[in-house]
Order: sequence, then structure tokens, then C-alpha cells
Amino acid sequence: MAGNSFGTIFKLTTFGESHGEAIGGIIDGCPAGLSLDLEAIQAEMQRRKPGQSSIVTQRKEEDEVQLLSGIFEGKTTGTPIGFVIQNTNQKSRDYSHIKDTYRPSHADFTYDKKYGIRDYRGGGRSSARETACRVVAGAIAKQLLKNVTITAYVSAVGELQLTKPYSELDFSQIEKNPVRTADVDMAVQMEEYIKQIRKEGDTIGGTISCVIENMPVGLGEPVFGKLHAEMGKAMLSINAVKGFEYGSGFTGTRLKGSQHNDIFNEDGSTQTNFSGGVQGGISNGEDFYFNVAFKPVATIMQNQQTINSDGESVEMSGKGRHDPCVVPRAVPIVEAMAALVLADFWLLNKLSKI
Repeated sequence: MAGNSFGTIFKLTTFGESHGEAIGGIIDGCPAGLSLDLEAIQAEMQRRKPGQSSIVTQRKEEDEVQLLSGIFEGKTTGTPIGFVIQNTNQKSRDYSHIKDTYRPSHADFTYDKKYGIRDYRGGGRSSARETACRVVAGAIAKQLLKNVTITAYVSAVGELQLTKPYSELDFSQIEKNPVRTADVDMAVQMEEYIKQIRKEGDTIGGTISCVIENMPVGLGEPVFGKLHAEMGKAMLSINAVKGFEYGSGFTGTRLKGSQHNDIFNEDGSTQTNFSGGVQGGISNGEDFYFNVAFKPVATIMQNQQTINSDGESVEMSGKGRHDPCVVPRAVPIVEAMAALVLADFWLLNKLSKI
């Protein structure tokens, strides 16, 4: 089914469910001869894994990646790269109470109506557990994009929002705080706020910003394969994402053309970057930057009215281990999906001219 694959040349297909034996994937189209840093791949997984701090789900998964094929003596062979990640800490009994009940704002109802059957254990295939596979592929894509730097960070949690432009933030702080934000003072406020939300049995949303530096010129395809369109699709495919904007985004709608136009310098660079590094759907070499909006996690530890599979009104409350705010763990996922998009366009660009 096409919905389980992403990419044209550098292509990822994932499989598995949240509470199955394992999840995994196949990466096709990775060029031969790429020396892989296996420790760097596992390091990316450590950034996404559950249980890493007091403000995320306490499910304990080491998320160790087992690479099955496509690599010989530390280098890619050009054949499909297969990998698996074992599920070692499932607690399916945490979901027995929703076997016949639809959780509000979850995929329970839609999956059941579409397929006539659903894996209620942790959401099955609809679970964010699947994104671990994306991080594996993204880690390999990053190594293919040798000089490109992809940096994502939490820029908002609820009403708490960074106000400085990314050029004034300290990216070295991102991995030094559990929220993964780029401002020391705001990191403390955000962490305390998430802890407060968790105590209330509730959840909160947020925003992740991403900056891609050292962008090659010419990535993107006309007319339906624009760089920003594919990046938007990639980000919107991540669980809990509700919005995507790049460059000036919605703020640009309040500007005049004379204020918004990026004036060229003689070397082809621009004096401003309201375009967000993309013009006509093709990268112009400036930083590509964008924001990704995440909704509050749907599972809350409070009583809610819902319906069951018989259409009856019932009351339910969330159980088990869940993130009170998804954005800290989603930072490496955003980076991974960005890397997949760029790797695919980088390979496609090699076919566009002799």
C-alpha cells in the first residue's frame, strides 16, 4: 500500500505496529559506497526514544537498530537496506479498556471504519512508535548530505514561545535540556509548564522550528514536486502535526511586496530571506527554515465522553504511558523527515542535467 512508503529515489517503506514483535523498514535507492557511521544512527535513536526524561512517556525502549542488509564492511552496497527495531516493553493490557471504545481525536474510529478491524494496542499502526523507523532512515540520509546542517528545536510549548530570530539563538543548548529548546531561560519555564500539565492529567501542544543551512542550489522539481510542497507533506505525515509554514509563512500575508521581496546581491545571495530559501519551488542556496505545529496529545488522564463500536455513549479515561507534550521527542523526527526530503531531491537533481 502506497501510504507506507515515502520518497521517489531515496525511498523508505516502514512496517510494524506499536505493540507487535518489532517495527522496521526498507530503504531503497541509497547509493553504493557510502561509509556509514553506525554509532551516529544509534545516537539519533537515543534522541527519539521514550523514557529519556521526566516530561515524556515512561515506556522503556532501548530502540537498538538491527541492520539486516545493504551494508558490507561498513559501506552501503546499493541494495535495499533492511532494518528492525524490537518492541521490548509493550504493556498491551493498558489498552484493554478501549478494545471496543473510540478515543476522542485518535485514529481508532477512522481505522475501524476504513478497515473493519483495528489493533487497539497503543494504536497499532497509527502509533507514533512508527516514527522510530523514520529516524533510522533520516540518520542515513543525513550522512548522504555531508555538508548540509539540519537543526530542529522546540520554539513553543503552549503560549510559551521563543521570540528571537533563529540567528540569535544558541543551538548548542538544544541537547542540554529535556525540552530541546534553544534558549536557557525558556527551557526552564517550558519544562516546569509541561510538568504542571502532566500533574493535571492533561496534555499541551507546541511548535518545532527547523533550520537547514548550507543548502545546495537547485533542489526541487516543477510543478507538483516543489521543495516546500514535499517538505510540507513530509512534516504533515508526522503524528500529531496540524500545520506547516516556511519562510515568512502567515506573517508574510501582512507585508507589502516592497517589504517582502528578497533583493539580490551581486553573488546571487539575498539581503533578506522571507522566501525561506525557496523560490519557484526550488532552493536558492539561502537557509531553508520552517515551523511545524503539533497538537496536544489526544490521550489525557481525565474522564471524557465518547462512543463505542456499537454507537453507544460511554465515559473513558486514558491509561498507560503517554507524552504530556510530544514536541521534545519529535525534534529528531522533524530532522529525519527533512533529511529524507533533501536526500531524495539531491539524487533527483543529478538526473536533471548532463
